[in-house]
Amino acid sequence: MEDLLPPPARVFVAGHRGLVGSAVVRRLSADGYEVLTRPRTELDLRDAAATEAHLRESRPDALVLAAARVGGIMANSTHPVQFLEDNLRIQLSVIAGAHAAGVRRLLFLGSSCIYPKLAPQPIREDALLTGPLEPTNEPYALAKITGITQVRSYRRQYGASYICAMPTNLYGPGDNFDLETSHVLPALIRRFHEARRDAREEVVLWGTGTPRREFLHVDDLAAACVVLLRGYDGDEPVNVGCGEDLTIRELAETVGEVVGYGGRIAFDASKPDGTPRKLLDVSRLAGLGWKPSVPLRDGIATTYEWWLGSQKASMPA
Repeated sequence: MEDLLPPPARVFVAGHRGLVGSAVVRRLSADGYEVLTRPRTELDLRDAAATEAHLRESRPDALVLAAARVGGIMANSTHPVQFLEDNLRIQLSVIAGAHAAGVRRLLFLGSSCIYPKLAPQPIREDALLTGPLEPTNEPYALAKITGITQVRSYRRQYGASYICAMPTNLYGPGDNFDLETSHVLPALIRRFHEARRDAREEVVLWGTGTPRREFLHVDDLAAACVVLLRGYDGDEPVNVGCGEDLTIRELAETVGEVVGYGGRIAFDASKPDGTPRKLLDVSRLAGLGWKPSVPLRDGIATTYEWWLGSQKASMPA
């Protein structure tokens, strides 16, 4: 099979300081690629003219679009305008700018929330646009669906070698641990850590604890991105997940054990659960020879260690 992006190709990573982008940078560098980045203070990816000008000047061979406004249920519910508009602006700017600058390969990273709330499980890529979305993150999901449509349109109209990947719930070093804006796993790590530190007898979590979720270590996603850049050139998005899920209650119990919290775990059923189940069918990616390598419990432990280290590093001397 033809290698579509052999090293040492030059790859621009948009969003290189985020959870996903930083992992992609680590993996590309380890695999011998020349990685190009630009900090947000120097390039606002929502600025189409500036983004196109930078890409014309730097002339990368490929681009990974990992930049996005992301967050959990609370953040999505509180700031729907920003989750819709910021993501649309970033995607329109970067994808159009890449084409105008002659970037020959592009990987757009979406999210599993693009799929209908009640999609058949495990979710195949062709479930896209077959039913209503989960209301709590609909603006973000619609932005990501628009990104997929944009990529497909550039493929069909211009023959661009642009592709899409749809990751499941991600975690790992570099994650956001802010309780107001984080996703469920880092939020659980922080809440149980603080409960243990403060000797609290109980931690109350949102929802019923019954929804099932799939979690993938971000380093596994980065490895999948390289596989796709080198070996996939299809119209359809590609799911990226581990193919297994667990309930939020089971996840909470695992995080509590890893962190060393021995108190009670309770659930507030008056708060929203979100989608009841969201397990991805990853057979398309598996057919390219990829499989995950980081077990969930091990990944939670190393993520907790990373967060503790980052806390110490940010404390004043």
